[in-house]
Formats: sequence, C-alpha cells, structure tokens
Amino acid sequence: MVTKCWRNENGKWIVKDVPFIDDWSENDYQQLIIQLRELLASGGIIYGAFYNGKLKGFASVDAKKFGSNSQYLDLTNIHVSEDMRGCGIGKRLFLAAAEWARNMGAEKLYISAHSAVESQAFYHAMGCVEAEEYNSRHVQEEPFDCQLEYIL
Repeated sequence: MVTKCWRNENGKWIVKDVPFIDDWSENDYQQLIIQLRELLASGGIIYGAFYNGKLKGFASVDAKKFGSNSQYLDLTNIHVSEDMRGCGIGKRLFLAAAEWARNMGAEKLYISAHSAVESQAFYHAMGCVEAEEYNSRHVQEEPFDCQLEYIL
C-alpha cells in the first residue's frame, strides 16, 4: 500500500498524502507479458532475480534510443517482490540494466518512476536525478510519475 507520493505543484516537488493499493488484474499481468515479449523481440533485455526457484524481481530495458541526441535508453520496468525488498535485489537489477544500456552506447538511462516516496528514495539512492528531457509518451501515459535519468 502506498500512502505518500511526490507531486510537482507550481514547479516545486512536495510530498502529499495519496493513499492507494496497486492491485493488478489478470489482464494487467497479461499485458505486461505481451510488452516484455515485444521488448525482447526488438532487441531489449530482461533481467530476472530468483529465490528458491521463484521469480522475485525483474528489470527490463528497451533497445530503442531516444532524446534530442539519442542519449537515452528506457528502463521500462523494475520490480522486486515485497517480501524481498531491502535485500539488494533492486540495486543489482538496476546496475545490470545500467551496464547493459552503457554497453549499447547510451549516455543515460531514462526512468518514468512511480512517485511513491519509497520508490523515489530507491532511485535517488541509486544516483538518479530529474530528467533533463522528458519523454512525452511517458508523461502522457503516467502523468504523476517522476521523470528521472541515471548518467551512465
């Protein structure tokens, strides 16, 4: 359950009470699988973290560069199961995704990140900052996300 999120109001970032439960439907999971298959088919990468034979986290990066100088690759997903958070899995997945993006010739990893305080704390601890250029598709799809970048 999320209780507090970052919001940009009049050009200033503030924390607001925005309680909700992120409850995915079976259709949401099926759409994610379709998107991940398309990402792989177009040359992207997916990293998985397993514990006792069960998937506990994953990260994915799209292979299509974007930005004014084609400097970005998109971290399309990163997720760690609630029961495994705080164990370093997210950090390892993030760094593997960043290394892959660097090897693909990107200068920056782009992240359209959930605005939850906990999510933002993770990204900032990893060294992410507000993106110099916003990806309009991400802003349109998730207007409350924080648009971040990680310099490779």
